Amino acid sequence: MVKDITIRESQKIVDDWIQEIGVRYFSELTNLAQLVEEVGEVARIISRTYGDQSFKDSDLDKNLGEELADVLFVLICLANQTGIDLTEEFKKGMEKRTRRDFDRHRNNEKLK
Repeated sequence: MVKDITIRESQKIVDDWIQEIGVRYFSELTNLAQLVEEVGEVARIISRTYGDQSFKDSDLDKNLGEELADVLFVLICLANQTGIDLTEEFKKGMEKRTRRDFDRHRNNEKLK
């Protein structure tokens, strides 16, 4: 059984893969375009699964989990090449959200 992977370990795994197989990171701008493309693929699946659009034959082999993993891969690439520790940034982001939104969602009448 494969053990769970931390965010930090994921960043190392992606960096090792880039160095060994990917030759080098694409430019930040190219990776941003790749990220947008992958998010578009996620949006396509969600709009057809949960929205009003129907699937085309070419969409039937698409898998939401795989597409989300593609988004994560490119996001990790961007973090690695810009020197961002996603573990630390995620922790800071959660602390910020907790402070900012502590009562916000509980008091939102739309969510009750």
